[in-house]
Amino acid sequence: MGDVLAGNHATWEFEPDAVLIRFERGIRAPKLFQTLRERRIPHEALASVTLAPGRRGTVVLHAVPRAGADPLMEVAGGQLKEGCDPYRLVLPADRETLAEYYAHELRACLGRERNEPAERFLVTVPEPPLHFKAYDGKASFDGRNVSFRWFWTGASTAKWKAGDQTFAVSDLSGVEWRSPDVLDGYLRLVRRGDEPRPAQADQDPAAVVFGLGYGLVHESLPFAAAVLQAVRTTNGAVPVPVRVGGRRDPADIADRIRHLGELHQAGLVTDEEFSAKKAELLAEL
Repeated sequence: MGDVLAGNHATWEFEPDAVLIRFERGIRAPKLFQTLRERRIPHEALASVTLAPGRRGTVVLHAVPRAGADPLMEVAGGQLKEGCDPYRLVLPADRETLAEYYAHELRACLGRERNEPAERFLVTVPEPPLHFKAYDGKASFDGRNVSFRWFWTGASTAKWKAGDQTFAVSDLSGVEWRSPDVLDGYLRLVRRGDEPRPAQADQDPAAVVFGLGYGLVHESLPFAAAVLQAVRTTNGAVPVPVRVGGRRDPADIADRIRHLGELHQAGLVTDEEFSAKKAELLAEL
């Protein structure tokens, strides 16, 4: 598509095979968006696209990722607040027609596998080195090892007795993240094997606990996602078969040209843009 749609705190650029999301770094933008900066979402990573009324005279364009396609969303597990969802684009209500056009365009790009879990991660996360301060220690990740360095002011006796910890990615099978926005938030590493572990994160040397002002979402969630991505890569992932492109359904092309014509008549698309886009669509037949 190659077009741009600007909304609150983010801009979506529609590429032929992906949506490039660029987040604002202004003072009002969610801190998670400022940390992520930019994300490229391949069409094959999406399960669905919706457009719905928002609050205070807005509409929301929402892309839903496939299960297993994005390590960030997999770790989050539905715990993100609505305003911090990186797949939501909030727009003024007067741009609803244009937003509907792009939603329709995106839906046409989704493959048959959209309802199936992805066999590997298709969206990248911030690269290491990464670190953040939890209530009981400092967590660091260099791409190969996760390290916990305990704070004497917050760490439990069990953690002090165990000493500072370093875990090789190859020895891990996963990551658990409980949002700091709820009670008893934590980041816990899941080690390979059936080794028993303490029920409480504050007693587990393979975990750090959050608290007021510690383990903030924009710090701890990208960290956890980067570790999970490294774990899956190290353990080996079955590649997702590449979808072979083919000619579009003529009825689908006609429907998309009709939507384009409505935008043209409404003055939202120039004559030149209408002619160029129509030619692109006809070329897909």
